[in-house]
Amino acid sequence: MTDSERLTLLEERYVHLQRHSAEQDKVMLQLADELAKLRKELATLRTHQTGGRDSEEAPDERPPHY
Repeated sequence: MTDSERLTLLEERYVHLQRHSAEQDKVMLQLADELAKLRKELATLRTHQTGGRDSEEAPDERPPHY
C-alpha cells in the first residue's frame, strides 16, 4: 500500500467519523429535548396527583373505602 493510498483511506475514515459525530450530536439534542419534556410532564402529573400540594407534606389519611 502506497503512502497515497494510506492517506486516502485515512481521509475516508476521518470523513466517516465526522459524519457519525454530527449525527450523534443531532440525536443527543433530540434526546435532551425529549427528556426535558418528560420531566415537565412528570412534574405536572405529580402536582395533579397530590392536588397541588407536595407529596412529602401529604397527610397519612385512610382511603375512603375504610
